[in-house]
Amino acid sequence: MHVEIWSVGKENEPFIEDGLQYYFQKTKPYNSIELVLLQTAKKAATTDIERTRQQEEELILKKLQPGHYLVLLDERGKQLNSLQWSQQFQQCMNQGVKTLVLLIGGAFGVTDKIRKRANQCWSLSTLVFPHQLVRLIVAEQTYRAFSILNNSPYHHV
Repeated sequence: MHVEIWSVGKENEPFIEDGLQYYFQKTKPYNSIELVLLQTAKKAATTDIERTRQQEEELILKKLQPGHYLVLLDERGKQLNSLQWSQQFQQCMNQGVKTLVLLIGGAFGVTDKIRKRANQCWSLSTLVFPHQLVRLIVAEQTYRAFSILNNSPYHHV
């Protein structure tokens, strides 16, 4: 199963990029993983929140394939611990999911259409984090999940 972390927003700061590459390298012996940045065109920038969410919806739906298993990361989603993340990944693999998409929406969240299209909705925390930091947390938790599934000593219970 291939894992794609989709994130609406700008390029990573160097320290975030370094962290992402660190966790991606650690994950690769177990599973393929990549970051996909979704950016609206500069000329389409607007201060209208609904228009921004609509533009982001179009980007997401255009990229989303029928076989993708979409997990929306949202503060109102279900909170899972690390063991539960690994169990969810295992269930997806057992179901034959080819591509698991972990979606980090834009600054104003996602539209109802995206929310309804998601197969699951998870929350990382009740705290609010900057998008770039969320990318890093998701990369680390993905590595942790695969290390749990592969009985690596990384995760201590």
